[in-house]
Amino acid sequence: MDALIKKADILIEALPYIRNFAGKTIVIKYGGHAMIEDKLKEGFAEDVVLLKYVGLNPIIVHGGGPQINKMLETLGIEAKFIHGVRVTDEPTMEVVEMILGGRINKEIVALLNQHGGKAVGLTGKDGRLFTTKAFNPKSLLHRYSGSTEALQSENYGLVGEVSEVNTELLLTLQNANYIPVIAPIGVDAKGNTHNINADLVAGSLAAAIQAEKLLMLSDVKGIRDAKNRHVSTLPRKDMERMVKKNVINEGMLPKVHACLTALQGGVQKAHIIDGRVPHAVLLEIFTDKGIGTEIVA
Repeated sequence: MDALIKKADILIEALPYIRNFAGKTIVIKYGGHAMIEDKLKEGFAEDVVLLKYVGLNPIIVHGGGPQINKMLETLGIEAKFIHGVRVTDEPTMEVVEMILGGRINKEIVALLNQHGGKAVGLTGKDGRLFTTKAFNPKSLLHRYSGSTEALQSENYGLVGEVSEVNTELLLTLQNANYIPVIAPIGVDAKGNTHNINADLVAGSLAAAIQAEKLLMLSDVKGIRDAKNRHVSTLPRKDMERMVKKNVINEGMLPKVHACLTALQGGVQKAHIIDGRVPHAVLLEIFTDKGIGTEIVA
């Protein structure tokens, strides 16, 4: 009986969050081990479908770095990153589009549908979901961490960033009870295909559609301070200062930039959470304490 009462208490704890977020959009950046381990993949699909059934509108933006790296290694192509952003030449772009827009996107869609959802897979090319422009390192670093002089000579290749989002398409899918699953591949005004960091896509989409929340699934518990202590809640300005002081750097920069983009665009809260924790999405949204770092405007 005690165990049953405890389950009821958990449901009651979730009730105010379900009520507050009903009808709201939650953008989830899906990546890391949560995309690789079978149990975590199943749990993620269950979480997302549950969100839809209790009245929220999840939008999934997925990465696929490990899978891309594995295929590049098989083909003898070197994987190179600068500040967490993949350098993308033409051979790499072909692999990125094949793995992200083909294999991974359809696997996620199939898994969500298997668990009772109505998922549809997209890239930025579909319905001109998002238009891109060439990636500018200043957009990632300069605003928050100062000089980017050392980066100006770097060639990122076919890397883009989102310049425009077709929110009408997303709203149409939501109104028909579909769960959009988006691969971070876009096209510019001239028809050039761009690889886009999935974190940056998630932040731009969240801002454009005025999402209630942005959730970033990663392989870390969240943000740590200069003394390596986990930070559960972090004001936006404090996070900007941590970037300038190099407390937050390298691979975390795109995630931080995505959170800042979302918050500056009107999103209420952004979260960086550990996707290795089973049912991490539900624990962060529907419990009082949460499990990661919550960044507030």
